[in-house]
Parts: sequence; C-alpha cells; structure tokens
Amino acid sequence: MSNDSQIRVSIGGDTCFITQSDLDKGNADKKIVKRHSRIPKKPRDPQPREWLSSELSQNYIADYKPFNFVDGEGVRCSLYVSGCLFACPGCYNKVAQNFHYGKPYTQELEDQIITDLGEDYVQGLTLLGGEPFLNTDVCLKLVKRIRKEYGDTKDVWSWSGYTWDELLLDSEDKLELLHSIDILVDGRFREDLKDLSLQFRGSSNQRIIDVKKSFEKGEVVIWEGLVR
Repeated sequence: MSNDSQIRVSIGGDTCFITQSDLDKGNADKKIVKRHSRIPKKPRDPQPREWLSSELSQNYIADYKPFNFVDGEGVRCSLYVSGCLFACPGCYNKVAQNFHYGKPYTQELEDQIITDLGEDYVQGLTLLGGEPFLNTDVCLKLVKRIRKEYGDTKDVWSWSGYTWDELLLDSEDKLELLHSIDILVDGRFREDLKDLSLQFRGSSNQRIIDVKKSFEKGEVVIWEGLVR
C-alpha cells in the first residue's frame, strides 16, 4: 500500500478517510476524532416556518410498501417520502434524508396506492420518510384523494420529526396535512431515549397522538390503542 492510499473508516454511519501516512505518523486517531466531532449529537431544532416544503421538496419517493403490519395499526400501505432536515443521530432510514433520493412521485403510483387501499383487509395509509411534513404537495394530494375515494373508512397515520406543538405554529400546508390525518407519531428520534420495546416508536419522547380528538379537546390526546 502506498503512503497516499486511503482507508475508509465508518463511525456511527458517518465516514472519513485516512492515509497510510496518517497511520505511520500516528495521526489517524486525531483525524477520526476530529471528523467524528462534527457528527450531530442531537437532532436539529427548526424555528417555526424555517423549513418549507415549497422550497425543499422535490416530490421524490424513497419507497412504497403495500400490505405491511409494522407501520401502524392493522394492515397498511406505507409511503416513504424523500427528504428530511432533522438529521436525527441513529436515524433508521438515513438514506431517505436526501430530497433527491429514490424516484419522482407519479400518477401511476398514486393510482396503485388507491387500488391497494381498496382491499377490504387494508386498514389505511401510513406516511413516513424522510419527513412527510416537508413533502406536503405529495402527501396532501394523496390524502385528499383517499378521502374522496374512501371517506373515513381508511385511516391515515403519519410519522414526523416535528412535535404537535411545533406543527401548530408552522406553515399553512403543514397544518392542512395535520388536520387531514388521523394519527400522528410526533417528535425527533432520540438515540439516548431509544427503547425497542415501544409500540410504533423508536424513542420514549415520541407520542402516538389521536389528531381529531386532540383538535376537539384543544390538547394532546394519546391514541387509545396505546399499549406501551
């Protein structure tokens, strides 16, 4: 190996490169520590209206998974949108933080989702990502069509790095999407609060919120199906 050859070192999902010269001179640890120190230790905290879907979203989809049992109650069709700025350390779907990841949302895909939701055994749609509330054009278009086709016979769940209170103070499109869904799993993933035993959540700060009941009462109402 030449002194200029690079060695790839991965730390917590982040990558840096060191050379043989760094190893020979004993500088490798310093470079790794310096690079690792730039990795965010906690998710980002935006100000109200700081991040706008109209400026950020590319209307890309990371994945679509029909007929699954893990993204909410019952059998669900799950749409993973692309793009998220929270940068939660330990994010389970880091690749989908890129707004250009995946492929464009199409009418063909929307039609397929509507068809899949028509199966009697499917309870509803789940929006994940990425960040659904930074992809409101796609999510609102789809949810509005679901309401037109199926009314309230199919429920809509959404995960979000935003908290309930943050969404209430944010842009009109985020509020419109919030009013359009049934269940919100809110809050950043916190690696220091990670708990694999939790129902439909990754960390204990996150909540499963009944959206309609919360608006009716004027305060957060936790989903009645919560077990843990």
